[in-house]
Amino acid sequence: MAQNRNLADLSAAGVAVWLDDLSRDRIRSGNLQSLVDEHSVVGVTTNPTIFAQAISGSELYDDQLHALAVRKVGVDEALRTITASDVRDACDLLAPVAERTGLDGRVSLEVDPGLAHDTDATAAEAAHLWWLVDRPNLFIKIPATEAGLPAITTSIARGISVNVTLIFSLERYRKVMDAYQSGLEQRLADGGSLEGIESVASFFVSRVDSEVDKRLDKAGADPSLKGKAALANAQLAYQAYEEVVSADRWKALEAQGARPQRPLWASTGVKNPDYPDTLYVGELIAPGTVNTMPEKTLLAYADHGGPGTPVQKTYEDAAAVLEAVREAGVDMDDVYRVLEDEGVQKFADSWDELTESVRTQLEDKR
Repeated sequence: MAQNRNLADLSAAGVAVWLDDLSRDRIRSGNLQSLVDEHSVVGVTTNPTIFAQAISGSELYDDQLHALAVRKVGVDEALRTITASDVRDACDLLAPVAERTGLDGRVSLEVDPGLAHDTDATAAEAAHLWWLVDRPNLFIKIPATEAGLPAITTSIARGISVNVTLIFSLERYRKVMDAYQSGLEQRLADGGSLEGIESVASFFVSRVDSEVDKRLDKAGADPSLKGKAALANAQLAYQAYEEVVSADRWKALEAQGARPQRPLWASTGVKNPDYPDTLYVGELIAPGTVNTMPEKTLLAYADHGGPGTPVQKTYEDAAAVLEAVREAGVDMDDVYRVLEDEGVQKFADSWDELTESVRTQLEDKR
């Protein structure tokens, strides 16, 4: 089948199109396959909120829940079994993409967000999920908290491909890139191979505008500054990425077979309806990146999206935007702290909601 022209052009510009959603219904109905065939989708990301919505609203999980219930499986193991099943099936569906591209066809599964501030537990959970799904095109999502950074290094050193999530600041992003390289170096020092190890770094976008715009309003700042901080933040992240992959440290790893940790633009659905619905796609086009979109955003770009200014040409203006935002009284360091804390809490709340839903359904089926 022919690919949508707008999304095919986005892919040709070096942006891997991923879907930020997964459910058993998407897999079994053929919807996910049609997005691959017709909308250039080459990857899938999940999070606890996505699974909470998928499982609570579908009867397709009933048989598996019944089987788990009669076996008297605990809620935590049941939850992992259910989510791993969907991710495994999605990995299998996308395996031809992985074989064709040698890069994409990836599906992400997140560690328990309640472990976000526990390094050892996060690393142990990542290893367990990697074993449980047992597919080479899997990504384990690890949050970019301070405790998450050494868990990223440990996981990469073990040969586990990682999607680092919840990145908001340039400072933290640089630490994420360092953690990835440290993991590769450790693996080489231990005599391991870098073959098959991939990573993406999920830099969140729209949430930055939501928080900054609120503070600009409170400060009585120039309204023209609204809706600009998130793009500027992400554009400067790509500049930081370019600096890292051009440095001698990375070149030495690349010579040993290392693959770049691609920047991934996450949270790309606009939160403010006054902004163009493809804002965080068309203005973030750069080679070697990933944009993971909610289906609504994906279909909007397919319908009327188009390229904006290439990211590499925005660095000077982006720096000026963030400086103007700071001069208007917005403490960007505090913005990043708040967004990270809120991001971890939101996913933890969704995980708790999902756990309770599965617990209730297991009890009903016993």
